[in-house]
Amino acid sequence: MTTRTGGAPATYRQLSPVDGLAQLSFLIQGLLERRAAGHDLSIIQTRLLGVLRDRKPTMNELARFLGLDKSSVTGLVDRAERRGLVARVPSTTDRRAVLVSLTDDGRALVSRAEAAFEADVSALLSRLPPRERETLSRIVGRLLVAHAADQGIDLFPGQARNSAPATSGISVSAQHVRV
Repeated sequence: MTTRTGGAPATYRQLSPVDGLAQLSFLIQGLLERRAAGHDLSIIQTRLLGVLRDRKPTMNELARFLGLDKSSVTGLVDRAERRGLVARVPSTTDRRAVLVSLTDDGRALVSRAEAAFEADVSALLSRLPPRERETLSRIVGRLLVAHAADQGIDLFPGQARNSAPATSGISVSAQHVRV
């Protein structure tokens, strides 16, 4: 298979799964970093906002989702709170717990960044035929869901166990999974 890159023909060569996945992760991470920087966000801040899209976790849960210690999460949430992107709210079930949620400004920022990132990834995936995109989406989804389950993380809170996620394809919402 021959593709064009920068106007010159390129020959497709099979990469090992390790090399291919590593190179793909660098490519995706670069796309995400560019979109995050456009909103004056670090990657970890972007991951925080991604986690908060569909849940209101406690600080301890955030630490687990992000793979950080609680003191690091406290500083991360403090900075996002000062920017008006997140708010701490008392738990209705545990007086000692504080939940973290997106503010309206945070949700608007997440929506804009998500749309731009989705366009970037969709453009990348458009190089594949639709059937291969569907296969890739299924494989990636299975890997991420299995890894999250091993970590005790539900990627799709509030949904039936075997129902499809609210969004199709590769989504920013899975960002909080450490791989």
